[in-house]
Amino acid sequence: MSRIETHGPWVSLNAIWYYMANFGQLQRLRKHEKNLPTNYIGRLSTRLNKPNPADGEMCRGMMIKANGALFGCEIGGREGAPWVTFNNSLATDLSMWDDQVAALKADFRILRYDKRGHGASPVARTPYALDDLVGDVVAIWDALGVRRSHVVGLSIGGRMALRLAIGHPERLLSAVISNTRADVPDPIRKLWQARIDTARRDGMDGLANDTVERWCSPSFFATDTAVLDKMRAMVRSTSVDGYVQGARALMDHDDRAGLGGIGVACLFIAGRDDTSAAPDHMRAMSEAVPGARFVELAPAGHISNMEQPEAYNVALGQFLLERAPRLGG
Repeated sequence: MSRIETHGPWVSLNAIWYYMANFGQLQRLRKHEKNLPTNYIGRLSTRLNKPNPADGEMCRGMMIKANGALFGCEIGGREGAPWVTFNNSLATDLSMWDDQVAALKADFRILRYDKRGHGASPVARTPYALDDLVGDVVAIWDALGVRRSHVVGLSIGGRMALRLAIGHPERLLSAVISNTRADVPDPIRKLWQARIDTARRDGMDGLANDTVERWCSPSFFATDTAVLDKMRAMVRSTSVDGYVQGARALMDHDDRAGLGGIGVACLFIAGRDDTSAAPDHMRAMSEAVPGARFVELAPAGHISNMEQPEAYNVALGQFLLERAPRLGG
């Protein structure tokens, strides 16, 4: 386990690690600077500027070595409060949860991190499977001394949350599983292979607009808001290898048989317009999990938390606060 203290001489070491891991992403972001939302490029370097944040503020970024890999992480929220861990979608970074962090930071201790080859986390040198990504979460918890946590995931992050609920229930306070499937049928597997081929041939630029269109409801995609620019920026800044390896990790699994044995409190969140994880499929998943709750957001596509942040936050906040009474003063 690496040293991860946020004070003393280790601040400099963490800063060096963080800058090195972010250098490639910053270069990719600057390439598309004129298409980015205000201050997007700067958010990576400004994470280093608050080594001792107050309760409710986000900590500076840190690099954590866990499970044989380095991960860019952010920790914030209220000290001593129950942990909430966010798991990102493919081709995004931890900033996809900004609206949720703002809503929860007064009541929870919050951990966000970038998956291998995404955001601040370097690309893995060897291929990995979905179970390796799940193992990354557990290893990061171990490195930080997190005994139990709520886990919130979307898309591949939702699949990871589901597998944590099946395989590591003793580490969870609850699981929020958003916009994902428990299986990968052949038509979807073929779609992923086509996306991998496009990324290899054209780079992430070749995927950015089509990916964002697929992530959103038609009405939201037509608005051309700053949120869409942020989505495109996340896709473009993802490394090709990180995208390809992540896509391959989610192409071959089926957890449907394990749904009935889940004993962790679960909330399933679907988007009415999600073509990747249809709400009917997600409802069926929730019905297979004892005591699970199901919420459908509309209109909302695949990245429902960014398209409908207020509605997503209401569903998420109510569910989590029922299991973690508000801390006083």
